[in-house]
Amino acid sequence: MHNSEILYDVLIFLVAAVVVVPAFRRLRTSPVLGYLAAGILVGPHGLAMIRDSDSAHGLAEFGVVFLLFMIGLEFSVERLRALRTYVFGLGTLQVVVTGLVVAAVAWGLGANEQTAMIVGGGLALSSTAFVLQLLTERGERATSFGKVSFAILLLQDLAIVPLLMLVTLFGEGSGSFMTAMGLAILKAGLTLALVVGIGRLILRPAYRIIADTRSSELFVATTLLVVLGTGWLMSLVGISMVLGAFLAGLLLSETEYKHQVEADIRPFRGILLGLFFMSVGMSINLSLIQSEWFKITLLVVGLMAGKSLITAVLCRLFGLSLGVSVRAGLLLSQGGEFGFILFLSASALGLLATETTQILLAGITLSMVATPAMAYAGSRFFSFWAKREPLMVASAEDIGEDLADHVVIAGFGRVGQTVAKIISAGGMSYVALDLDAKRIAACRAKGMPVFFGDASQIEILNSAGAERAKGAVVTIDQHATADHIASALSKHFPDLPVFARAQDLPHGRNLEGLGVTQAVPETLEASLQLGAIAMTSMGTSSDEVLGIVQDLRNDDYANLGDPVQG
Repeated sequence: MHNSEILYDVLIFLVAAVVVVPAFRRLRTSPVLGYLAAGILVGPHGLAMIRDSDSAHGLAEFGVVFLLFMIGLEFSVERLRALRTYVFGLGTLQVVVTGLVVAAVAWGLGANEQTAMIVGGGLALSSTAFVLQLLTERGERATSFGKVSFAILLLQDLAIVPLLMLVTLFGEGSGSFMTAMGLAILKAGLTLALVVGIGRLILRPAYRIIADTRSSELFVATTLLVVLGTGWLMSLVGISMVLGAFLAGLLLSETEYKHQVEADIRPFRGILLGLFFMSVGMSINLSLIQSEWFKITLLVVGLMAGKSLITAVLCRLFGLSLGVSVRAGLLLSQGGEFGFILFLSASALGLLATETTQILLAGITLSMVATPAMAYAGSRFFSFWAKREPLMVASAEDIGEDLADHVVIAGFGRVGQTVAKIISAGGMSYVALDLDAKRIAACRAKGMPVFFGDASQIEILNSAGAERAKGAVVTIDQHATADHIASALSKHFPDLPVFARAQDLPHGRNLEGLGVTQAVPETLEASLQLGAIAMTSMGTSSDEVLGIVQDLRNDDYANLGDPVQG
């Protein structure tokens, strides 16, 4: 009977997602809102098609676990080191200042010291799941405000570890606040060091053994074991499973197996993350919101306004522009999924009253619902301010010293922008250089990391972090300019992979002679794609077409020969 109930719940979830989410996509709104609406519809406070959401919440938490694993996989130790100022400096200040301000307000409203600290810590955290989903949907992960937002979120995810330990120690009545916090941080630090040390020793050899078996099922099973096993070990010592998953991804990002792991995990992440958003919607108690609407409204408005202001001011103190600061502040203004976990844990230990817990949970949920609107408002402000900013066409020297493991794009016209979208979709960051002032201003108004500079000059390439880059892409369509840039890159950065756009096969061979790793003749590639589409449409199998096209690409398109001139 129990199994049939679980199957019924799963079917209801799937039907709701299939019906509601596409409707929201047609309205050109975030799928996140669709999942929330589906959760409200089928949940105990809607049509009550699913009355007990506890099992759904437990399963949905795995969505956040896999999300953070994918983030760690896309990241690297070098990129984390490059963002260290924003992660450990800006992120720490955001959590501490916001937590203290919220705690002071709660204490002023009559809460005791322990309750005020718990409320302050929980509401200082933002929603990693919501924010990263929005950034990914809009291709803004690689923008300046996207990287800053992620850095702050990463520190918040780290902060949940001592906060959960603090709640446990409060529940046990252990010592003073400073003693409890010190023990929590020490325990977390030792555990993290142990996991990272062991992971570096065993992960690569273990995956090498599994890869030698050539069993895709065993490879997937190993990845699931790494993700869930690391999370489980972390949870045994009171550390969030989510942080364990992020560390597992970070460790695997340094191996040659990261791309296969990412492809295997992506479907699990998508399904479970959608379930997480639906479970959030199920937790929205419409009757509670109606009866306590004034308190909840004050909480939501005060929280989002206060966090936006604090985050924006701190970003400005770290030298970020006003547009980036305001946009990051508005994007991170909501409460987070870890607030649910923290407040429910505190309530179970008797540290929070039931009514207070429900109001806090409702406030976090509604702030999540408002996140797409806040993100839109931030985008509009950014565009408005960019038009008023006299120095939007910045020199490449303004890019900064925190670049690493990125891609340098020379030329940001139609082809360059398409390359940037593909790179961003893959979770990589980029810096683009161009000489068209009008285009640069328009792109920067949208938050794109595009700078004014001649990519053939060594000073400009150095300021764009070419020596720390993962690769370079030359998209310039003028022969002489492309040759000049390719020659400069090859001369000054001989170990940097360089990929270039060529107009035809002779130009491509000339670029490769200048040191380009691979040149792609646009005329031949367009012909190949057109022929492939035609063959597929006329009934040839996709695999056969792909094989033909790949054969023609081999040996630098030698099988195509030179075109016959009429």
